[in-house]
Amino acid sequence: MPNTDLLPLLASGDFVSGQEIADVLGVSRTAVWKQLNKLSELGLEVESVKGRGYRIEGGIDLLDGAAVQAGMSAAAQALLTELDIHQGIGSTNAEAMSRVAAGAGSGYVCTAEQQTAGRGRRGRAWVSPYARNLYVSAVWEYQGGAAALEGMSLAVGVAVARALAACGVPPVQLKWPNDVLHEGAKLGGILLEMTGDAAGVCQVVVGIGLNVDMPAQQGGDIDQAWTDVRHVNGGDPVSRSQLLGVLLSELLPLLAGFEATGFAPWREAWQGLDAYADTEVVLSSGEQQMAGVARGVDDRGALQLETATAGIKPVFGGEISLRPQA
Repeated sequence: MPNTDLLPLLASGDFVSGQEIADVLGVSRTAVWKQLNKLSELGLEVESVKGRGYRIEGGIDLLDGAAVQAGMSAAAQALLTELDIHQGIGSTNAEAMSRVAAGAGSGYVCTAEQQTAGRGRRGRAWVSPYARNLYVSAVWEYQGGAAALEGMSLAVGVAVARALAACGVPPVQLKWPNDVLHEGAKLGGILLEMTGDAAGVCQVVVGIGLNVDMPAQQGGDIDQAWTDVRHVNGGDPVSRSQLLGVLLSELLPLLAGFEATGFAPWREAWQGLDAYADTEVVLSSGEQQMAGVARGVDDRGALQLETATAGIKPVFGGEISLRPQA
């Protein structure tokens, strides 16, 4: 991965001379030039103007750990045990799972500027350009195994929606079981992974990917309609560090209390954000499909699917996808 030490010097979007960069980093002008050229590997375009220096037009919004924690509530700060910020990583969920295996427990949070092997549900790739979006995974330990996690991805969706609203972003919707939408386009997604005893002590990794300022070029690799926070917000940028701090303020207390409360307290809020409420849908699971009307969710987070032949049937997550009926 390219050396990213010089990026804070270019973050403002103003021109910086090669000599100034060399002096701050303690390297030669030639070394600076080589490092600047390598930034293209991160998808960053560095403009060079003779007599003025170098800049990244429009600047770059780098994650700042101090700013993230300053933006967190006191309750969330008390629950955070480690905020692990990476420049580049395969996947924040994979890193969090690795850290769990090494002994990390509740309150460990991993985030990164870039993922090279980001994952969504069903093994799909998650497009993860450098310093543009949020990729974050949080760990929490539970005593009751998989049963304690019922409906968690839906509750996390509510937390994401509340964090966006707290940052002044217009309302979003949620698609069962784990997508964040705006006007039908995907804004973010949630991926839960569990390790440990399925019937006893287990650790869950909650992964959240949120498009904040997705470049059109990288967005072309996404295989569905998508949007980002900047577009939803009318073109106004939202600080990623601020957004992450507010998100953790919603997420960590949720995780801390979820085993005691379950999904039930989150149900009403989720239903108020349901993108497909009372809509004809098709549920797909493998090669099987089932048509019906989405009637919200129950206290466990199961989709209430009303079919012509069986009435209302609860449907749980797993490999099931939800699409509007053609």
